[in-house]
Amino acid sequence: MSEPVSSASTCRSSTVCLPGLLSDGRFNSLVLIDIVSYLGWISKVRVNTHAVLKRAQTIQGHKTPKKQWQAAWLLKAVTCIDLTTLAGDDTPSNVHRLCLKAIQPVPYHLLNKMDMHDQGVTTAAVCVYPSRVADAVKSLKAANSSLAVASVATGFPAGQTPLETRLQEVRLAVADGATEIDIVINRTLALTGQWEAMYEEVRQFREACGDAHMKTILAVGELGTFTNVYKASLVAMMAGSDFIKTSTGKESVNATYPVAIVMVRAIRDYFLCTGHKVGFKPAGGIRTAHESLLWLTLIKEELGNDWLCPLLFRLGASSLLADIERQIYHHVTGQYAAYHELPMA
Repeated sequence: MSEPVSSASTCRSSTVCLPGLLSDGRFNSLVLIDIVSYLGWISKVRVNTHAVLKRAQTIQGHKTPKKQWQAAWLLKAVTCIDLTTLAGDDTPSNVHRLCLKAIQPVPYHLLNKMDMHDQGVTTAAVCVYPSRVADAVKSLKAANSSLAVASVATGFPAGQTPLETRLQEVRLAVADGATEIDIVINRTLALTGQWEAMYEEVRQFREACGDAHMKTILAVGELGTFTNVYKASLVAMMAGSDFIKTSTGKESVNATYPVAIVMVRAIRDYFLCTGHKVGFKPAGGIRTAHESLLWLTLIKEELGNDWLCPLLFRLGASSLLADIERQIYHHVTGQYAAYHELPMA
């Protein structure tokens, strides 16, 4: 099978050792000539759409594990979930419930039956709007939990507010206690090929995040082509993203397997260039346990076992956990629970 990304996207000759590269894999913005040179390389990238679709079809056709192996993989999926609420009617009380669910995502009696009750199974983080960060931090602190609090920012979901407003939103979320920030890119810059300008914006977001991890949302459903997705992925990583993320969940097209193939190949190419590992987060429309298993399979086959951990792989979801719980309940009891038997908290 031909590679989904053309030979222009693999690291060769002058792109193997790039001057201006920082120890954490980001580019030194003071060395502009290196960035311009690298963006020139990006401009030559072309994605083989047929190969991407063929590879995605193969992933979707994989058989998923059964019985105890399925249960083990589902627990792995749970630990990679960013449990999310991004609704207009979010209140301190439902954020509090979300946090309690994140701390104990699978009922204790089910974990006990699987001899996993003492393994510290939690979700990877909770994800909320900036105005709800303080509520989440307060709830987790009261529960004596060190679970990460993620916040969307930078004019989520459209990213169309002024740059200074977006930067201030990041700073405020971090000041309120967010340890992870999910930013959105300015899609206009990607669609018009202004990659240097996009790099500069994301770099400023990275600086505003400080010590907080930064996940960069590409909003792939609005980028038009696989080639744009690949280029945006590379630019986001160059600018210091700890993760690249498919979608806000608010677009008409969100996390799909073909787009994921393009993004994880960009992550792999970037790793081969720099030795720096960047995480991947699909989000939007992931609702079933079966889908979570396919996402884990994709990551295992494309990036390897090192990426099968919350430090490098996340699932952005709000309703996924309920179906995973039902499957685990079935594994333990032989019966399916009604959704009301597995409440949020």
